[in-house]
Amino acid sequence: MEEVIRHEGVVMSVSGQMAHISIVQTSACQACKAHNMCMSAESKVKEMDALMLEPMQVGDRVEVQVKEHLAWRAVFLAYVLPFLVMMAVMLILLAVTALSDAVVGTASLSSIALYYLLLTVFSKRLSRQFSFTARKV
Repeated sequence: MEEVIRHEGVVMSVSGQMAHISIVQTSACQACKAHNMCMSAESKVKEMDALMLEPMQVGDRVEVQVKEHLAWRAVFLAYVLPFLVMMAVMLILLAVTALSDAVVGTASLSSIALYYLLLTVFSKRLSRQFSFTARKV
């Protein structure tokens, strides 16, 4: 059976078969009894759209699910691949050209910007692959 990552959230709005959900992402410190007195305890609010597996209304508490392999693919696309692109551009430019290190560094960093721009352009196609589902708690 395929592993699924689950988070609880609250429905903020509903449009067709999609629900806009707010999730409070807490750090591991939240489980600590002293987290109220500690400055390192943090939480962040994340918002996402998820396909509703059953009818929902604004304010419903829901469980958002995504398959674990999709989460790993997202990590690869967001962090690993841009790093590999940057390193490849840097190594190729250093090996093939006689450009200064500053120009090579600027080109390498620019390649990351171009990479994320391409991700934005293809975001609709990617959103079909990375689908979240929601069901009531």
